[in-house]
Amino acid sequence: MDKAVKKVRFGVCFAAIFLTIVLSATPIKAQGEAIEDALPATEVEAAEAEETVAPPDDGVYFADVIVRGQSVFQVGSLEEVSASQRAAGISRRIASLLDRTEGAVVVSAAVSDTPGVVNIEANGRILMTVTEQDAQDLRLSLDTVVEDWTTRLERSFDKPPVAIDVIQRLNATVRQLSQDAINSIPALIGVLIVVFFTWLIAKGVRFSAFQWAQRTEGDRGTEILIGRLGYGAVWVVGTVVALGVWGIDFATMLGALGLTSVAIGFSLKDVLSNYISGVILLAARPFHIGDQVVIDGYEGTITQVQLRSTTIKTYDGRMIYIPNQEVFSASITNNTASKYLRSSVFVGIDYEADVVEAREVIVRAISNLDKVQPDPIPEVLVSELAASTVNLEVRFWVDSRRAGFLETTSIVAQRVKEALQDYDIEMPTEIYTLLLKDVPEELKQRNGSLTISPNDGVSQTATVSET
Repeated sequence: MDKAVKKVRFGVCFAAIFLTIVLSATPIKAQGEAIEDALPATEVEAAEAEETVAPPDDGVYFADVIVRGQSVFQVGSLEEVSASQRAAGISRRIASLLDRTEGAVVVSAAVSDTPGVVNIEANGRILMTVTEQDAQDLRLSLDTVVEDWTTRLERSFDKPPVAIDVIQRLNATVRQLSQDAINSIPALIGVLIVVFFTWLIAKGVRFSAFQWAQRTEGDRGTEILIGRLGYGAVWVVGTVVALGVWGIDFATMLGALGLTSVAIGFSLKDVLSNYISGVILLAARPFHIGDQVVIDGYEGTITQVQLRSTTIKTYDGRMIYIPNQEVFSASITNNTASKYLRSSVFVGIDYEADVVEAREVIVRAISNLDKVQPDPIPEVLVSELAASTVNLEVRFWVDSRRAGFLETTSIVAQRVKEALQDYDIEMPTEIYTLLLKDVPEELKQRNGSLTISPNDGVSQTATVSET
């Protein structure tokens, strides 16, 4: 059953195509036969031996007059009008007449006031003019041409059966598409050439962009995205050029693209800003993956650089995603841009201690540590003469990585304390002198020092005296 249905459908389709071809060829063939039959033998021979004339500008000698999607006859050009323009004007007037007329259409011929010109009218409305030039083109008399074209128009105005009407319209559509396709062949070839070169250039740009992205600190996804952005940008330009070659108005297209770009720009302003900032960061490279930085108050290690955001892992394990627009506009402190950083430890010694000896002891003590860099050499400076101590600043260079930096600083502080204790250099606590008013009786009996404990829990010694 299914096979039988398929065979019937195939037969119907084949019949429709065959009728379309036959009907499309019939009008022109019939017109040619009528013209040839009307010509005397000598004129037929003359027509066959007709001299070659210069082709018109559009390459069309005769153009079809279309009625209800069917070619009725062909007209040639006049002095100021090409064949295509003349046929299109006649076809439009006929289509307008048929749209506005519900009843029968009466076609007639009327002699014009201009000599050698006959008007073909329908319901009193001029459809076209027939001139001596038309008669010369067809090697017929003017009356014969007028009669033939009038008869053809009368037959075409009769409403055909639905099936024939559909086939005629289909035939006209196919013929028009075929003609458009033929006329578009040069433009199509140009478009194909543009597309081919656009494809080659786009592949080259994508490869170059991908190679450049691999030399930056972006992740694999960012590298692929940059390559695709370059590839897409070339295709956008190539598409614009191809559409221009096809015949689309370039100025109108650019205006539409401009308005579209403005609308997209406003709606995706923040997203585009982040992407552009990401590309600039990848190109400028103020930091690399693994660097320890401080960005906008966030401190940690760079773990990922994408086109939209930069990821920082803080020292307590949290992941911070900072939009690239903020990264680009913020001040960036790169702690690991240099291999070594200088660290400092502060220590206070007693006023009675020998400062020179204390400095030498500290330098010898920390110079033997493996994690302290020998160059530049450690140094000890007197930073402050405080109320009860002489404060020293111990400067030394360590690995810039945070873990090594903190560990080495802690080891140095411990080593300084142990070295000063080994050489009996006092590191006293702060001493305060308190002047008390209205001293209680139990304190008046005590003349000397008093130990007090402030809120921080550190015991300090104060000298008590009465005023």
